[in-house]
Amino acid sequence: MSRKLLQQQPRNVLLVRLSARGDIVFSSPMVRAIRRTFPEARITWLAESHTKNLIEHHPELDEVLVWDRNAWKRLLKEGRLAALLREARALISQLRSRRFDLAVDMQGLLRSGLMTFLSGAPTRIGLRPKEGSHLFMTHVVDRDRNKGNRARVSSEYLLLAQEMGLDTGDFRMEVPLAQADREFIGGWVRDELSEKRYAVAIPFTTRPQKHWLEDRWAELMDRVEGEIGLPTVILGGPGDAAAVERIRGLASSEPRSLVGRTTLTQAAAAIERAALVVGVDTGLSHMGIAFDRPTVTIFGSNIPYTEPPTDRTKVLVHWLECSPCKGNPTCDGAYTCMKLITVDHVLDAAREVMANGERERALREGRILPVHDRPREGGPPGKGAPEGAGKADRSGRHGADPSNGQRSPEGR
Repeated sequence: MSRKLLQQQPRNVLLVRLSARGDIVFSSPMVRAIRRTFPEARITWLAESHTKNLIEHHPELDEVLVWDRNAWKRLLKEGRLAALLREARALISQLRSRRFDLAVDMQGLLRSGLMTFLSGAPTRIGLRPKEGSHLFMTHVVDRDRNKGNRARVSSEYLLLAQEMGLDTGDFRMEVPLAQADREFIGGWVRDELSEKRYAVAIPFTTRPQKHWLEDRWAELMDRVEGEIGLPTVILGGPGDAAAVERIRGLASSEPRSLVGRTTLTQAAAAIERAALVVGVDTGLSHMGIAFDRPTVTIFGSNIPYTEPPTDRTKVLVHWLECSPCKGNPTCDGAYTCMKLITVDHVLDAAREVMANGERERALREGRILPVHDRPREGGPPGKGAPEGAGKADRSGRHGADPSNGQRSPEGR
């Protein structure tokens, strides 16, 4: 795929990424890539009702359309086929009225491919999927071409953008927020925390095989406050209320809970101003990277990436022969890959990413010189460090020390 396959510069572009929340964040760089390449184009995003607020405030988007898939499912379950047909016709009419000339399926599911097709766009580009949505496309980007680079955050969307000939020079994730979200969190911090700096813990997700142990979360929160000096704020949804109380009951440091008390974007605003973010594989954790906060992610059964964009994020993975099992654990509920990640591992990673963040701030503020401007011992100024200094260890060590980038997320 290349830009010359687009017969003319698109005027109306539809981006289709319906869910999930983490993947909305991963795919967000596509918006600015299209804007840089086609500055005059009108750009619309189609999302589901529970994900739209993650993208609706993007300054480069002209419109966000919403498919209320849950409402459609409810009508189908209730047998209200006439009402379902009316809803479908209304959405198709809404899509067709925009006169899209380019639609991009960034999800690769049957439902996203169908929505891309129903848009009426004459040019439809999508990632080759497993569900057959490529049948609705005029051009397909083969995911297998990305096989060597799946370790990188947002790698498949970068591949898609490159194959479309887009400007990918600044391919960063974003979570655009409304000022009201920031004000809500600012007010909560003023009222509830004596310190303005805090750590965010994100222990919860939908699959038990992605969870770290509750007693380790409690110990980590105690040690983050006692050794690093940061109180912990726990984030999660209403369904996590019982679990968060168990964790808080195990902790002696009295971590604060915002579980079930925020909207998704208010939780994102809490992450935006955090001094440290620690979380499992879930959308909120990935937002730490999008906001460039010092972030530690704890991965086990699912490993979406191992190479974050900066050294202010550390991915902890303890590779086993079964890694990653994704939705099909073979350990009979032992979740060994998560148990092998200790509190010490996480705490060491937290110190590392926070130190890297502080160094980056010092560079921006001119408090320290970049490496290439520093004199080295026994040599003239400006020559930098000796060759090979500071390079990341890619030796593949994985025993007692989970570390970044040792293997592709696809496993062996």
